[in-house]
Amino acid sequence: MTALIAIIHAGLAAAWVGGMAYSLFVVQPKLKKYFGPREEDREHLTAVIASGNRYKVLALIAVIALTGIVLLLLDHHHWWIHALKAVLLLLATGIFYYVSWHHWPRRIFATATERPALQRQLITLATIMLALAGSAFALGVLSTHL
Repeated sequence: MTALIAIIHAGLAAAWVGGMAYSLFVVQPKLKKYFGPREEDREHLTAVIASGNRYKVLALIAVIALTGIVLLLLDHHHWWIHALKAVLLLLATGIFYYVSWHHWPRRIFATATERPALQRQLITLATIMLALAGSAFALGVLSTHL
């Protein structure tokens, strides 16, 4: 049973980290290259791609957190790693919340002159979120070797 929960936990964490990395390092640069100076078109497609994903990502985070708690209850020998992973997950979730409910609405209604700063801010926030979630994932892998 522990192995199944660990597979679900690690698999979903890997999916989240992989999805963020793919978006940040593959999708976004390709959209920028493809649309070139047609900024409005790129913004429109970016919004379409992002639309409807908030609650899917929140569900993913919730299952990662829940399976992490279950794993801690089953084996609390290295509890400090679980605590550190929880802090990293909470920070990444906080950034996700800010981006989803504050940044995106501002970006959707931004003028052409406001948009570049918001785009740079999103890249920064996405990079930090990826680093936090990736670090939590790496700690999970590390914990299996202690």
